[in-house]
Amino acid sequence: MNTSSPSYGYKKEVAYTFVEALDRTKQCLAEEGFGVLTEIDVKATLEKKLQVAHADYYILGACNPPFALEALKAEIDIGLLLPCNVIVYANDDKIYVSAILPTIAMAMVENPTLAKLALTVEEKLKRAIDHI
Repeated sequence: MNTSSPSYGYKKEVAYTFVEALDRTKQCLAEEGFGVLTEIDVKATLEKKLQVAHADYYILGACNPPFALEALKAEIDIGLLLPCNVIVYANDDKIYVSAILPTIAMAMVENPTLAKLALTVEEKLKRAIDHI
């Protein structure tokens, strides 16, 4: 079931535990050709750095190398907007997975090659989210 998504993201509530959702998200991203370059455990970071309790929240930096290469060829500074962030988090006893919409993020660059590439990447990210 898709829930209300921000204008810059694609979000889905999932019927898994947080750990299961995190594992399943990585698996579904891999099936669409994405590797996870970075993992940020926001909950642990906030607890360690600020001694603040927070619900489970992970940020995954997902990258599809062939598309990343195409993006770099089209716009050398595009690394400022890479990788594609995917979040898995708990809120009100529910688990959500959400991905950035590359068409929105890349729109500020105003490069037609990137716009076409962003649409392709976005379709793959949405497909990954839908299969969780």
